[in-house]
Amino acid sequence: MKYIIATLVGLALAHGAYASDDHAGKGEMKKVCHPKKDKQGNEVKDKNGKVVEECKEIKVRKKLEATEIPPAKDKK
Repeated sequence: MKYIIATLVGLALAHGAYASDDHAGKGEMKKVCHPKKDKQGNEVKDKNGKVVEECKEIKVRKKLEATEIPPAKDKK
Protein backbone atom coordinates (compact mmCIF):
# COMPACT_ATOMS: atom_id res chain seq x y z
CA MET A 1 0.00 0.00 0.00
CA LYS A 2 2.78 2.47 0.84
CA TYR A 3 4.36 1.80 -2.59
CA ILE A 4 1.16 2.94 -4.27
CA ILE A 5 1.02 6.10 -2.16
CA ALA A 6 4.71 6.83 -2.83
CA THR A 7 4.15 6.35 -6.56
CA LEU A 8 1.14 8.69 -6.58
CA VAL A 9 3.03 11.37 -4.64
CA GLY A 10 5.99 11.05 -7.01
CA LEU A 11 3.75 11.41 -10.06
CA ALA A 12 2.02 14.44 -8.54
CA LEU A 13 5.37 16.15 -7.89
CA ALA A 14 6.68 15.30 -11.34
CA HIS A 15 3.52 16.66 -12.97
CA GLY A 16 3.83 19.92 -11.00
CA ALA A 17 7.43 20.39 -12.15
CA TYR A 18 6.49 19.62 -15.75
CA ALA A 19 3.54 22.03 -15.71
CA SER A 20 5.69 24.90 -14.41
CA ASP A 21 8.14 24.49 -17.35
CA ASP A 22 5.31 24.87 -19.87
CA HIS A 23 5.85 28.63 -20.35
CA ALA A 24 9.57 28.75 -19.51
CA GLY A 25 10.86 29.45 -23.04
CA LYS A 26 8.15 31.83 -24.26
CA GLY A 27 9.21 35.20 -22.85
CA GLU A 28 7.86 38.53 -24.02
CA MET A 29 7.38 38.81 -27.78
CA LYS A 30 7.54 42.05 -29.79
CA LYS A 31 6.43 42.72 -33.37
CA VAL A 32 9.03 44.53 -35.51
CA CYS A 33 8.31 45.80 -39.03
CA HIS A 34 10.77 47.04 -41.70
CA PRO A 35 10.08 48.28 -45.24
CA LYS A 36 10.54 45.55 -47.84
CA LYS A 37 13.33 46.22 -50.37
CA ASP A 38 14.13 44.70 -53.76
CA LYS A 39 17.58 43.61 -55.01
CA GLN A 40 18.59 47.15 -55.96
CA GLY A 41 17.72 48.47 -52.48
CA ASN A 42 14.56 50.32 -53.52
CA GLU A 43 11.42 50.11 -51.37
CA VAL A 44 8.69 47.84 -52.75
CA LYS A 45 5.25 49.48 -53.13
CA ASP A 46 1.85 47.86 -53.55
CA LYS A 47 -0.73 48.85 -56.20
CA ASN A 48 -1.96 51.78 -54.06
CA GLY A 49 1.56 53.26 -53.73
CA LYS A 50 1.93 52.28 -50.08
CA VAL A 51 5.29 50.82 -48.96
CA VAL A 52 5.11 47.08 -48.21
CA GLU A 53 6.43 46.06 -44.77
CA GLU A 54 8.02 42.81 -43.58
CA CYS A 55 7.06 42.01 -39.99
CA LYS A 56 8.62 39.53 -37.55
CA GLU A 57 7.93 38.46 -33.97
CA ILE A 58 11.11 38.65 -31.89
CA LYS A 59 11.80 37.74 -28.28
CA VAL A 60 12.62 40.66 -25.97
CA ARG A 61 15.55 39.88 -23.71
CA LYS A 62 16.10 41.57 -20.37
CA LYS A 63 19.37 43.40 -19.90
CA LEU A 64 21.02 42.53 -16.61
CA GLU A 65 22.57 45.20 -14.43
CA ALA A 66 26.33 44.80 -13.98
CA THR A 67 28.11 45.24 -10.67
CA GLU A 68 31.32 47.20 -10.50
CA ILE A 69 34.50 45.12 -10.13
CA PRO A 70 36.92 46.42 -7.51
CA PRO A 71 40.41 47.30 -8.80
CA ALA A 72 43.06 44.61 -8.38
CA LYS A 73 45.86 45.15 -5.89
CA ASP A 74 49.42 45.26 -7.24
CA LYS A 75 51.46 42.16 -6.47
CA LYS A 76 55.07 42.97 -5.42
